Amino acid sequence: MSREAPSQPAETPLAARSARLIAGALGPLLGLAAVIAFFAIADHWKGGNTFLTLRNLHATSVQASTVAVAALGMTVVIIGGGIDLSAGTALALSATVLAYCLRADLSPTIAVLAGIGTGCLCGFVNGALVSLLRVVPFIITLGTMRVFLGIAKFAAEETTIRPAPGQVPHWLSSAGLVTPRPRPAWIGEGVLPHILPNFASGVWLALALAVLLAIVLRYTVFGRYVFAIGSNEATARLCGVNVPLMKIAIYTVSGFFVGIAGLYQFARLSVGNPVSGLGLELQVIAAVVIGGASLNGGRGSVLGTLAGAAMMAAIQSGCNQLGLSNWTQDIVLGVIIAAAVALDQLRQRSLAS
Repeated sequence: MSREAPSQPAETPLAARSARLIAGALGPLLGLAAVIAFFAIADHWKGGNTFLTLRNLHATSVQASTVAVAALGMTVVIIGGGIDLSAGTALALSATVLAYCLRADLSPTIAVLAGIGTGCLCGFVNGALVSLLRVVPFIITLGTMRVFLGIAKFAAEETTIRPAPGQVPHWLSSAGLVTPRPRPAWIGEGVLPHILPNFASGVWLALALAVLLAIVLRYTVFGRYVFAIGSNEATARLCGVNVPLMKIAIYTVSGFFVGIAGLYQFARLSVGNPVSGLGLELQVIAAVVIGGASLNGGRGSVLGTLAGAAMMAAIQSGCNQLGLSNWTQDIVLGVIIAAAVALDQLRQRSLAS
């Protein structure tokens, strides 16, 4: 009598989802490794030997941190099937409000809360308009992008807000939050600084926010609802998900990260410039897309977004090290973004067939 082979245990949904997340983040990580290897070889061949140095790593990580923090919020929006073209001007508005409060001699705590709260309010407005008007997010956020820019110009009286040096706390200045080599090491003295690289506090804050968001997306009801809405909004609604309320929450969470990115922007510039965020939304969206997120919604990862932001910063740093002009960097980044979107569309077609 023949015996049937024992059946293999079915893969659990959590294990399947973990495998998909790892596979989705593996591509961006391999792409980041390829970019680093290319520029390291090119830099060595040219005789510079400055690309793969700790000093350049510190500078590149600081450069990527502003985009990375804003891209964390954009990851939630894109996974949920939306888009936010107002992220750049909302970021500049948050930095402008922060500078305005500091110049008005308000306490740094109130100024920081006002800046982050401005980002949250911008996200709330976007989510409410998308939910109530039922217009595609592309059109809504294209309109609010100009609205936020106008509000920032009004608050700054169409100029740049420059708080006095004594009004800006050290930790919020360019020598604190985003300095490439903090001195003394904020992570402590003795053995610890030799174990952990002495990156800027802003880099460590970005990594902490990334870990927090990854936990929320993977282990909370909110995270499951975000993926459900992005995968199939109609099915999520039939399953009892309050889609309008969730969209407001999604955009508000994104606004929270945009508000924090506004702190980074202020720390880098030491001023509140209403137009400093123009075009930045494209970098934020590009970091998420390069990181493997689907513009159709339902797929994306925090690790992939960080890899995408790091890849963009590595390309900019590598081009600078090789002495390439800005237009060359724009072309390279544009080709990579187009390739990432094309691969995503090919993947979607293969899944549909």
